[in-house]
Amino acid sequence: MKITRLTTYLVPPRWCFVRIETDAGIVGWGEPVVEGRAHTVAAAVDELSDYLVGQDPRRVEDLWNVMYRGGFYRGGPILMSAIAGIDQALWDIKGKALGVPVHELLGGRVRDRIRVYSWIGGDRPGDTARAARAAVERGFTAVKMNATEELHFVDTYDKVTRLLENVQAVRDAVGPEVGLGLDFHGRVHKPMAKVLMRELAPYKLMFIEEPVLSDHLEALPELASLSPAPIALGERLYSRYDFKRVLQMGGVDIIQPDPSHAGGITETRKIAAMAEAYDVALALHCPLGPIALAANLQLDGVCHNAFIQEQSLGIHYNAANDLLDYVTDRGVFAYEDGYVTIPDGPGLGIEVNETYVAERAEVGHRWRNPLWRHADGSVAEW
Repeated sequence: MKITRLTTYLVPPRWCFVRIETDAGIVGWGEPVVEGRAHTVAAAVDELSDYLVGQDPRRVEDLWNVMYRGGFYRGGPILMSAIAGIDQALWDIKGKALGVPVHELLGGRVRDRIRVYSWIGGDRPGDTARAARAAVERGFTAVKMNATEELHFVDTYDKVTRLLENVQAVRDAVGPEVGLGLDFHGRVHKPMAKVLMRELAPYKLMFIEEPVLSDHLEALPELASLSPAPIALGERLYSRYDFKRVLQMGGVDIIQPDPSHAGGITETRKIAAMAEAYDVALALHCPLGPIALAANLQLDGVCHNAFIQEQSLGIHYNAANDLLDYVTDRGVFAYEDGYVTIPDGPGLGIEVNETYVAERAEVGHRWRNPLWRHADGSVAEW
């Protein structure tokens, strides 16, 4: 079997898909994207295709090393996301060729389903209590919300008060047993993170995500000592070498690699195994589309330290299209009682609606994240 063509599709709301064709008629799909840089990643996929056309797609590990090591410069969000989507598609082809799901090729499932959480609110926390109650009514047992709007290095206490009021409103709406993740989103600098984490201690949070940017890993042990909540991060780390520093330094309880950013299924499986050796949990990052979610779930099926999965159904970004629009079987992600079943079909376990993908790719997108500024006019972290 040989690879004959790679084609990328930029589709609303902000996603990029890749389709890999073979001379055996088997097609694989992946989702290579950096949110806000989809065109750049698509260009990287096109460049990597020079290494792939004519090669056997079943040699996944070797092709991964060719893409990663063959170009001299390596790592970073663009290259690793391009590799990630291609890697997902290669595993999809291999599973389809053998008639088994990817998780079967990775040693078989350790679980049949995994807990999922629902995003509530948007970029700026607002009517989160109502959204949290609605998510619980839809069957979710865990939710996640953005913690704050923009915060300066040292900011005013009214913003702290507003955050605490939002969290308390959610707790009042859904009770103490529903899992509540709070995403600092890298918007918070260390001086304010110290304040917020102390103040949030009574709220029994499921985790605090990205308390500071991953640029400031050295701050994590100090910050972790201020809060009983588990510390989670990793969506802006792209390889086992990035995560090696996190695990060696300590202070992180949950890692969140994104299999559409961190080198795909091949690399993310290795990252998860490294974390397990440090007794660190896994909660894969996935505010993306259905191919990315399918790849995540194949990993959740085989990673013992996975405990919960992010997914984008109904997320505030998905205005033009939502998670299920691009699959032929809208029931393939079987949500029930706050869990989703690990797909058991060949490859990634989903069937992409290729006609609809081509149709929506004609529309395309140029999604960009918001640009925020502080009251003094300086650029704020989003």
